[in-house]
Amino acid sequence: MKYDKSNEKSPLNRREAINTGAKIAALGALGAVAVGTSVNAEQSDMDKYKDPSKYALPRVPMKFDKKRLALVVIDPQVDFLSPKGVGWGAFGASLKEQNTVEHLLSLFKGAKAADIIVAVSPHFYYPTDHKWEFGGPGEHFMHNTGMFDRKGAFTMEGFEGSGADFMPEFKPYILDNKTIIASPHKIFGNQTNDLALQLRKRGVSQILLCGMAANLCVESHLRNLQEEGFEVAVIKDATAGAKLPEGDGYLAALINYRYLASEVLTTKQALKILA
Repeated sequence: MKYDKSNEKSPLNRREAINTGAKIAALGALGAVAVGTSVNAEQSDMDKYKDPSKYALPRVPMKFDKKRLALVVIDPQVDFLSPKGVGWGAFGASLKEQNTVEHLLSLFKGAKAADIIVAVSPHFYYPTDHKWEFGGPGEHFMHNTGMFDRKGAFTMEGFEGSGADFMPEFKPYILDNKTIIASPHKIFGNQTNDLALQLRKRGVSQILLCGMAANLCVESHLRNLQEEGFEVAVIKDATAGAKLPEGDGYLAALINYRYLASEVLTTKQALKILA
């Protein structure tokens, strides 16, 4: 199926996606009032994200070495993390629950203070990418809404403040001429960019992984980086997932992190390691 809108049953442009997200959030709030949702009920809903009281699989703590360690942040961009972005309707609730933006900011600050390598794996789409002839649901959504769109690979026209731009509070740490800004990944994983090359060339073998989105790009990066021989710890409250009829993306990711990652940390634990 081509990405041309005439082939889509329910095409959404960027403005429609943002408006739809706002309506979803409003309906969710009204529904909560209608059923008398209480603070206790909300707390109960958060219980599903708690760690198991007992694990079945062995837990072997990583031995962190700052000389070999990097903070890798996936897609710290407006379209994922800001109410102005097209993804807010799907991701906003989870972002608020996990305090994701604030945690990411703390990690940028902590990593810079610790003088470890920081890398960003961004998501950009150029006009040529819209010539693809097939893709999955997530790809169709991103292409139809203009998520992460740039006018071209060799121009910054219209980038500042766009959905593809980095969150303003992160820019001092990303644009310091020290942070690695990898070439863009195109679907979910880092197989299509130079992130692994950049890290290996700097002697990195351990990664603190965070960013967006939990069960999509972050989990895909986790899987591929491990296959490439990196030791990866995921920072579970420095990410978030979509909450849609398809399912709770954050919960799905959290379950797989427990099975796959060398460690699953909180931001507080990661900052302690960096300090």
